[in-house]
Amino acid sequence: MAQLNVGFILARRFTLCALGNFVDVLRLAADEGDRSRPILCAWRVLSPTMEPIASSSGIVVQPEERLGDPTRFDYLVVVGGLVDEIEHLHPDTARFLERAAAAGVPLVGVCTGTFALHRAGLMQGYRACVSWFHHEDFLERFDGLKPVSDQIFVIDRDRLTCSGGVSAAHLAAFIVERHLGRARASKSLRIMILDEAAAEEPQPGMPLALATDDALVRRTLLLMQQSIDAPLSIGRVVARLGVSRRKLERHFRDALGMAPLEADRLIRIEQAKHLLVTTRWPATRIAAETGFCDLPHMIRVFRIAEGTTPNTFRKMRGQGGS
Repeated sequence: MAQLNVGFILARRFTLCALGNFVDVLRLAADEGDRSRPILCAWRVLSPTMEPIASSSGIVVQPEERLGDPTRFDYLVVVGGLVDEIEHLHPDTARFLERAAAAGVPLVGVCTGTFALHRAGLMQGYRACVSWFHHEDFLERFDGLKPVSDQIFVIDRDRLTCSGGVSAAHLAAFIVERHLGRARASKSLRIMILDEAAAEEPQPGMPLALATDDALVRRTLLLMQQSIDAPLSIGRVVARLGVSRRKLERHFRDALGMAPLEADRLIRIEQAKHLLVTTRWPATRIAAETGFCDLPHMIRVFRIAEGTTPNTFRKMRGQGGS
């Protein structure tokens, strides 16, 4: 029998990459090389109905087992996806998770799977990790709860949550290390060409200083994020959004206390900081990837924002490069 048994609950329109990243860490840790035999780890996709489950990309996964006894698993992982589908968790699945929690089986929320656990009443009193992208969505749905959106995953007793995407692999590696040792966890990440990361690793997303419930500002910030390597002029931004420059600036001033261009610079500086810490790219490449005219331009703006140069910042955080 495997030393680590994990059951997966897939929400409707779940995120395929989050499931794949989590399972691949288990798969690679379970056997020698990448032979994929479930010797040390075993994993099953569960369902109350056994009907195929469509991911957000349209690719369909066929469940392998009915829910049954939750105590046969060491962890139960809820993989979320599209926010609008969170309300549609099957009642039998919710009751299954309640039984698991009562029996002390650790529950894992991946991506918006954390939302599903909250909706089922299983996260009261626990800290929860939520992607920066869904930070405001979470606040809108759950009054009085403050999600963690500046880490890639959070461990709080028998609740483990992560932001989704690649962080699903890092959370899975944490679990593998806990049960099978660090060598197995490191092996999985190396084969997947992923660096090791602690829970406190910052999410590479929107700075929390820019959190807002203003719909227009949020749309603008996402547009800025999506064009980070080639920043849009304010003229192009307002043309894309179909609003006047004056209206956009008023919304930013009221919501964030800053101008749109200031917010854009903050997004690019935060991304530059992330790349300085998590990659060995030369600073010239980071400047290009984050939309600065050249390296001197990034150094000038970085010094104003952070009080130091990119190279000094990188050395202080223990990453090499120049």
